Amino acid sequence: MAKRDALRELQTRLAERLQAAQSTTQRSAWLAVECEGHGLLFPLASAGEIFSVPVLLPVPHTRPWFVGVANLRGGLHGVVDLAAFLGLRGPHPVGEPWREQSRVLALNPALGSHSALLVDRLAGLRNPTQLSPGPAPDGPRPAFAGAVWRDAGGRDWQEIDLAALAAHPLFLGISL
Repeated sequence: MAKRDALRELQTRLAERLQAAQSTTQRSAWLAVECEGHGLLFPLASAGEIFSVPVLLPVPHTRPWFVGVANLRGGLHGVVDLAAFLGLRGPHPVGEPWREQSRVLALNPALGSHSALLVDRLAGLRNPTQLSPGPAPDGPRPAFAGAVWRDAGGRDWQEIDLAALAAHPLFLGISL
């Protein structure tokens, strides 16, 4: 009898924890990062694991924003300097150390891309209740550029559709 009660109690606790985890996921819709002072939002469903900047092996004859390949948990990933890819800064000088706060974000494996993004800094999680629609951008925008959001402090955050980014021809065209 005691075993049944213990099992029932365990099942109840697991159900409560699962429900709490699901509600937390729904409230946190984006991972916020910074690249050259610009705020970017990545949907949590498309984002993968976050790493400190690993050893990056350069690949010859690639675009300057493609900083190399890295072993992330036993898988080989191509790493893109997101700020350089977006044209926010020039290519990172070879041999110069990365910022201490820089991180590498692997894309979710469900996207089918063994890619990772190098960002300058993590800025936490954001949810829809913390942001309001921002100003409509002027001019043409790439397919991976989503909505612009504004936080309570007046800072604009550009949403990036990681699935669209992973399929974008320029992102896929790393060779010179």
